[in-house]
This record gives sequence, C-alpha cells and structure tokens, in this order.
Amino acid sequence: MQHTPDTEVSLIDIDKVIEAKSKRLHRLLPRPIVSYIKRIIHQDDINQFLISCKGLEDFDFADAILRKFGARISVSGLENVPADGRYIFASNHPLGGLDGILFIAAVGQKFRDIKFPVNDILLYLKGFRNIFLPVNKTGVTGRRAAELMEEAFASPSQILMFPAGLCSRRIGGRIVDLDWKKGFVGKAVSTHRDVVPVLISGANSSFFYNLSTWRKRLGIKFNIEMLYLVDEMYKQYDRDLSITFGRPIAWQQLEGRKAVEMAQHIKQTVYSMGGR
Repeated sequence: MQHTPDTEVSLIDIDKVIEAKSKRLHRLLPRPIVSYIKRIIHQDDINQFLISCKGLEDFDFADAILRKFGARISVSGLENVPADGRYIFASNHPLGGLDGILFIAAVGQKFRDIKFPVNDILLYLKGFRNIFLPVNKTGVTGRRAAELMEEAFASPSQILMFPAGLCSRRIGGRIVDLDWKKGFVGKAVSTHRDVVPVLISGANSSFFYNLSTWRKRLGIKFNIEMLYLVDEMYKQYDRDLSITFGRPIAWQQLEGRKAVEMAQHIKQTVYSMGGR
C-alpha cells in the first residue's frame, strides 16, 4: 500500500463548496442551516479520516474507506469478464455512497485503469482524482467535462457507470433504480465497448425512502434526501455487501436497437442476476 506522508491533504469545507456552486445561495443560507449540513455530512469525521489516509489514492483509498466502515465484501462473476476487452460496467445504484466505493474496489481487482463519471461535487475527494470524471452540463466547466468524457471513452480505460444517475428509491415496496438513462447504450455502440451488467446489494434506511416519498407528495422538486446520503453511508457500518458481474453484452447486440429500450433491458438483466 502506497502512503506518501508529504502529500497535501484537501479537507472538506461545506462553506467553500456551497460558495463554489452558488455565491448567491451561500449569501442567503442562514448559518444554522450550514452548520446543520456540516453535521449531517459528518464534515469533521470525514476530515479526520482524510488526514489519516494522507497520501492514499485510487484503489488504496477505496480499500481504506471499506475498512473504515467495516464492510465485508463478496465479489462474484468477475471471471465472466475477459481481461483484454474495453467495457462499460453498468450497475444498479442502491446506496448512493458505499456502493460506488465497492464498485471501484471490485473492478480494480482485475482492471487498474478505470474512469468513473460522477457528480462534480465528489471531485472534492482528491483520493479519487485519477478515477473520477466530472459530470457538469453547464458553462465552461461543462464543456471541459464533456471533453474529458470523450477522452475517457476513446481511451483504453474501463468505464464504470450508474445509468440511473440517482440512487435507488422504494417503488411498489421494492428498492430499485429509477429508469436507466439511455446514454451509456449509445456510448457502447459508438466506442465499440461491450456492456458488463453489475448488481450491487444494499439498501438505505426507511428514513431516507420515507423522506423521498413525502418530498414528492408535497411537490418539492429539490432532492432533499440527497443531503442525507453521507449520513446514510455512516449507517452502513459493519454490513455485508456483495457485487456480482454478469457476462458482457456485445456492443453489436445493441447496434440498431432503440437505446431507451435496451437501457431498460440491461437494467432488467442486472436485477435478474439477484435470483442466481
């Protein structure tokens, strides 16, 4: 494990994060609300952890996070994926935090060159600077993010994706993803990448799903429950987590088909893997 003691640690500062996203919002937000956000995202604990992991990056950083949360992980089906291919690993998104770390660690057991498109706010986790790709669709930053995405898909790197975008919700009594966005299907065809279906276990708390349900009933568009995803991650201590890899779906099988339909078909394929 590499550990570079002289590497500068970038700590999380919610004030600066909010200001960087919106100076107007930063001015208008009452200080008690900012303090509350700091508590629910566990800013102090995260920063202590970042200091303890000084110098760790990429897969070493992912392993350190899994150890911190006492996660017992089970990886199966990775032998289904030939080592000489270029892939899009498409997974369900049950947790909104620890599942992404497990995703990185598991794929890293076989492939050491990976890229993972994420919300640009996660770029504050500098330990994943070599893996994370920013998803930002507006302004100059959005243009640069698009360029980085194109470069990644053209490269030999393996691409990890949560096609739903948002983490799973409780729908009809089941914890499942929302509809998968079709973009990864088009990318698979245009860049000649086979798609590997991936199933990750896990669920958030009833509080998270109930908050999501009531937010929608009240007609609130802002994704309030997203603010609690770090807190949900801290509820995942000492859990058994599993990740299952299916056989690659050749990009030629997707060519000429409706991307929307194929995205949902691959989503169904992922969930059917849970019955194995």
